[in-house]
Amino acid sequence: MSSSQEISPAPRGTLFNLLRRLHFYIGLFIAPFIFVAALTGTLYVLTPQLEKAIYHDALTAEPKGAAQPLSAQIAAARMRVGESAHIYAVRPAPGPQETTRVQFSGPDLGPSESRSLFIDPYTLQVKGDMTVYGTSGVLPLRMWLDQLHRGLLLGDVGRNYSELAASWLWVAALGGIVLWAGTRPRKRKARRGFAATRYWHVTLGLLLALGLVFFSVTGLTWSQWAGNNIEKMRSDFGWKTPQVNTALNGEAPAEAADPHADHRGTMAGMNMSDMTMPAKTAAPVVENQPDAHWDQVLVAAREAGLDAAKLELRQPKKQDQAWTVSEIDRRWPSQVDAVSINPTDFSVVDRVEFAHFPLVAKLTRWGVDAHMGVLFGLANQLILAFFGFGLCAMIVLGYRMWWIRRPAVPQLSPAQTLLSAWLAMPRYAQGASLIVMLALGYALPVMGVSLLLLLLLLDIQRWRSARRARTVHVDTAPDKQSPLAIVQSRFAVKRKEMRYFLRSVTVLALIVISVMANAMIGGVIDQYQIPFSHWSLTMYMTQAMMILLYSTVFTGLLSIPLWYFFLGESDEQGK
Repeated sequence: MSSSQEISPAPRGTLFNLLRRLHFYIGLFIAPFIFVAALTGTLYVLTPQLEKAIYHDALTAEPKGAAQPLSAQIAAARMRVGESAHIYAVRPAPGPQETTRVQFSGPDLGPSESRSLFIDPYTLQVKGDMTVYGTSGVLPLRMWLDQLHRGLLLGDVGRNYSELAASWLWVAALGGIVLWAGTRPRKRKARRGFAATRYWHVTLGLLLALGLVFFSVTGLTWSQWAGNNIEKMRSDFGWKTPQVNTALNGEAPAEAADPHADHRGTMAGMNMSDMTMPAKTAAPVVENQPDAHWDQVLVAAREAGLDAAKLELRQPKKQDQAWTVSEIDRRWPSQVDAVSINPTDFSVVDRVEFAHFPLVAKLTRWGVDAHMGVLFGLANQLILAFFGFGLCAMIVLGYRMWWIRRPAVPQLSPAQTLLSAWLAMPRYAQGASLIVMLALGYALPVMGVSLLLLLLLLDIQRWRSARRARTVHVDTAPDKQSPLAIVQSRFAVKRKEMRYFLRSVTVLALIVISVMANAMIGGVIDQYQIPFSHWSLTMYMTQAMMILLYSTVFTGLLSIPLWYFFLGESDEQGK
């Protein structure tokens, strides 16, 4: 392309040129991260049933008469781990055919993790001993998928990838709708090739748009950088979720609960309230409360009106604090009530009911649970699977559109850059768009940094290079050439750039393989406590295949931006 007219043969203004170029950049550079987030998130929401099948023995019990008291079940768990182990929480068996979870904290566990012993309520047998994660108590399989989805198994550094995807997803969705509304063809033509690909890309985009915005916004609420800004805004506007007060001295404690504890790096307690409660007589906190107290607290909570099948009990963390009992059945939007129980006389200190939550707090709770696929069970899972796989298909179609319309030899033009499209806008539009970009960059820091990198490291450099580039004419039409011929023609014209590209892909592959090998092998060792030298041949082969598979996928996705950077523009949008 050699002019702005070629970018928009039926121009709707400079704003459309800017949106088109921004949409193209998001699709080329950010889409690989969105694809990985969508795929891993979809796998996460589709595995509860698989998880129940894999861990069936630990999760189920055979009814044999009356269940033993909760205190006896906790005592059985203490015998396995030792009397000095600190109980983090207890989850009584929610049904007659299910086990009780006694969760222990420990210095060797990661954030939001606890060691959970699964106790048969009838025989007091330990049916399972494994690490669980978050408020929903996901087991090792889904815990691994959750960490993969949230941070590529790289910890806090990896969380930037998911925040990058969430920060730009809503921009791509809404920008695509604007472009479709302003540039859709007036007459229907026979759809094949590029037209057919564009039709399905647009159709999927329109069907998924609202859902994509929803996933983007809810994902940002527990992100590392934007999430902190959202939490501050909610606090400033009084939109925080009400939390049960555990203070016995009449003062509200400082620690706030976290509605995103399933994805954050900390275990949130139910320790905050805006109400000042009457003072209660404080009792010294006993480390590892006597087992009988758990029975009394459970009875008090039931008498206080907590009727959900799934409950979680937590003992006081320090003096002058109460027990907390919370409903944790996230399948139903109202099963999140909580009470605090005085450790001296087991009276109710405070209670919080979902029915009295502010509207924003209710929407936050519903949004988080819907994003995780736990609201209303299987129906939520199927909807999320449709959106997740649909988004992956839409990204693949977007790359196919780019591949069909690329010229065999790049024809650079300053009009093809984001900067030049912005400079072509009227002054008032430039000022308004600059204010919007600065505001979004402040609210969504990862978006701001990535946009700055696109402008400084790629866009400006390409804008300068384009002014010096010479147009190379090709006799054979791009859509008539085979992929091999295209690669050969590019190599003939840009031998130096092709060498740089291949070297970069090689380095990228080595980095990806190293990261994946370290994450997967280390994850298996930490999770199952099996030294690498003691692995079976099956474990070696399974992990090697997984490392190869994930490394291939990530290398392929991340090579697309490298192709664009080293081998030039490859888009003929609008022709």
